[in-house]
Amino acid sequence: MYLFRTSGVCAKEIRFEIEKDIIKSVEFVGGCPGNLLGIKKLIEGKKIDDIIEQFKGIPCGNRSTSCPDQLTKALLLYKKKQAEQSA
Repeated sequence: MYLFRTSGVCAKEIRFEIEKDIIKSVEFVGGCPGNLLGIKKLIEGKKIDDIIEQFKGIPCGNRSTSCPDQLTKALLLYKKKQAEQSA
């Protein structure tokens, strides 16, 4: 399980599991329960790169980021750490 502390959004953190570049599970702590449950259902079983492409840069209201955008930041950080470990 990986943990990412968010910034600038209502959700406080994102917890996720990845297996072979596929999102196995995701949980948002805090935030809008219905919307975040919907995001969870949409992304579980999907490839990391597909989610990054779809969600990167999505704003929330007048904020420059959103829970989906924060998820992309978490996934990019995950990919960076994986690349460093295999180098």
